[in-house]
Amino acid sequence: MKPFSPIEQSFKIAFNYKLHFTESLFSVKNAMFKDIVMGYRSGTRVKVVFVVDDGVEEHHPSILGDISSYCKTHSETLELTTLLTVPGGETSKNDHGNVDRVLKAINDNHICRHSFVVVIGGGAVIDMAGYAAAIAHRGIKLIRIPTTVLSQNDAAVGVKNGINTFGKKNFLGTFAPPYAIINDLRFLTTLERRDWIAGISEAVKVALIKDSNFFDYIEQNAAKLRDRDMECMQYLIYRCAQIHMQHIAEGGDPFENGSSRPLDFGHWAAHKLEDMTAYGIRHGEAVAIGMVLDMTYAFLMGLIEKAVLLRAITVLEQVGFDLRLPLKSTKEIDKLLAGIEEFREHLGGQLTITLISGIGEKHDVHEIDLPKMREAVNMQNNLAQLGAHG
Repeated sequence: MKPFSPIEQSFKIAFNYKLHFTESLFSVKNAMFKDIVMGYRSGTRVKVVFVVDDGVEEHHPSILGDISSYCKTHSETLELTTLLTVPGGETSKNDHGNVDRVLKAINDNHICRHSFVVVIGGGAVIDMAGYAAAIAHRGIKLIRIPTTVLSQNDAAVGVKNGINTFGKKNFLGTFAPPYAIINDLRFLTTLERRDWIAGISEAVKVALIKDSNFFDYIEQNAAKLRDRDMECMQYLIYRCAQIHMQHIAEGGDPFENGSSRPLDFGHWAAHKLEDMTAYGIRHGEAVAIGMVLDMTYAFLMGLIEKAVLLRAITVLEQVGFDLRLPLKSTKEIDKLLAGIEEFREHLGGQLTITLISGIGEKHDVHEIDLPKMREAVNMQNNLAQLGAHG
């Protein structure tokens, strides 16, 4: 019998989503949220499940009442089915039970693919709830309302969702673009100083690999950013999110089928450090430390001049980061370096780690000289060796 030839078919799907900016989103006088939902199904009442970070509720005690009043005022468009509160921070991603709670709310309220899950919180809660929305009915429309600097400028901007399993960051996850993202400035006003500062690292990251002019801006305004100048922060969030979204659209690999992930600059070490400290350090703090480690390695390998390394370290320190590696023994250093192989596995085989060859110039490498990386660890553990303090 003559074998059948393969049947081949290809198709393209255009994804479109917007990042909106506002203040006091759930004031009954603010029509933005209602209009965004109505833009999907005008003239139809749409079911909505809200998932709220308990940290947001703590700092904004009226938030649940504000949402209820808003939906009641705009009941011709919005049918509020559930207000679900979940633990904030990385805890939400470490416990699959939180995913089950969101899925149960979706099931119990007969939420379909023409309904919405709306998640309000930091990056971890947005990741977790987004994962639940993506796997229910093969994808329920998601609106992200990020409430931290890091989630507004980075974590909520992309197309990834996920939770942590087997001690590995984002081991379970999906690529699922949101329907919309809404940045509400008011949520930033109640952030703890540590969370305010932590989110700035992702802006430094995109500036270092993509935009030297943006790095100049951060450098010139480091003290203002540290001291919570809202105008400077608004621009930092806007520009960082803009660069992030441009990369997704124009980078040629939005769903990461390849191995080059420049937006993961500093992240192989960051993810491992988060796990090693039981998430005692914030993601943004770990990214700042991870970037300095990779830049120190790049300096030792001759990719960047010492002046470039010191310039980046100075900016991060002026913003308010503690850049010392939280490692106390050779065994802990070994464990950190094992994160390189774990990162290779996460990428799917070929190791690709983004470094820089200058401010605003990314440089991918596919091999790591482990003795040199160990030397970089030792140098970073004693930042004075880098000449960072004069």
